[in-house]
Amino acid sequence: MQREDDQQLWDLLGRTAEPKLSPFFARNVLRGTRPEASRFGRAQNWFSLRKLIAASAVAVVLIGMAIATYAPGWSHKSPESEPDVVAKIDPQDFEVVADLDELLAWDGR
Repeated sequence: MQREDDQQLWDLLGRTAEPKLSPFFARNVLRGTRPEASRFGRAQNWFSLRKLIAASAVAVVLIGMAIATYAPGWSHKSPESEPDVVAKIDPQDFEVVADLDELLAWDGR
């Protein structure tokens, strides 16, 4: 196509502004050319040694607390081994206890 064929088009093209480059053009180009991290690289960053040690320490503490809380017979006595309350009373105090039972029965009327 020659200039004489379409003068209006060439005049329009001559009036367009030249593109201006961003001051950060070089940085953006270099950023675009860097290789992205592979899936393995991202997974390796996610499971770093520091994070694995911290997570395993938390897991060990939680498991230890669960065992200490729910393990039967480790931290508390069974109620069957407790002697009866009446058996703990001295024979001399039986009269006081009998009077107390009568007082409670009379108070409940």
